[in-house]
Amino acid sequence: MVNGSRVERVLAPNASPMTLEGTNTYVVTGGREAIVIDPGPADAAHIAAIVAAAARRGASIAAIAVTHSHPDHAPGAAPLAARTGAPVYGHAEGRFHRDHTVADGERVVAGDAVLDVFEAPGHASDHLVFGLPEEGALFTGDVVVGRGTVVIAPPSGDMRAYQNTLRRLRDEGPARTIYGGHGDPVADPRAKFDEYIAHRAAREGEILAQLRAGERTIPEMVEAIYRAVPAMLWPAAARQVLAYLIALQREGRVRERRLERAPTAAESALLNPDLSRIVDPESAAVARAELGIGLELDAIEAYSLV
Repeated sequence: MVNGSRVERVLAPNASPMTLEGTNTYVVTGGREAIVIDPGPADAAHIAAIVAAAARRGASIAAIAVTHSHPDHAPGAAPLAARTGAPVYGHAEGRFHRDHTVADGERVVAGDAVLDVFEAPGHASDHLVFGLPEEGALFTGDVVVGRGTVVIAPPSGDMRAYQNTLRRLRDEGPARTIYGGHGDPVADPRAKFDEYIAHRAAREGEILAQLRAGERTIPEMVEAIYRAVPAMLWPAAARQVLAYLIALQREGRVRERRLERAPTAAESALLNPDLSRIVDPESAAVARAELGIGLELDAIEAYSLV
């Protein structure tokens, strides 16, 4: 149980560079019924731990709510539903089986536990955030996590949508605790949202500063901006830079020019990494979803200010 509340966290056994210690599954009890948020991977031991957590609190699982489709959050919904008979709730664009589609302003209810639904695009186009008003709690999935920041990677990730989501949740959402998809709870939501908003603005400022100095490719910007970050994380940084550039292009502030050459080996490793050489297969599946791998960056573009 977290701070004596209705909320209990069950940590999935899927620790990795992309998931920190693992995915947080939450059991929210409302009398004799419970809602499970983000059942995580389809791991039999984890599913059993979720059921046991509800049982310890005298509740049966009556609803399953999924924040988004990424493989560290959604696959456990099907086996948990099969075991408990609980219906699955998710976004209309969710790439997982669901019994009910929910959208902004709707609710997921089990017993006297009531979750408000917020559409929260940016990290993923099908992302939802759930609010528990009576405890001032937000279950933010991968919009906000307990430690560090999150990846915004095209094509599903959209930087401007994400920035708008951060501002909206800061201004409209419950304001006492954030329960993120990874890491520990956040006790000062407004400060965390302000930190995330400022971080995104600062990164964009660094990209614009690079472009004010002249035409740049994504690998050149990554090497300059993220030089203090371990090189193994540069492929994630490259996708972040791309997300900013797409936003700036849509706003007519940046243009691109395709260079008439193939990527070098170093550029290709950064833009289209071979994840099998970096992480295990399960972690690679999560990384592919998080980084938008499948959107191949097979040409070198140079970017400049308009």
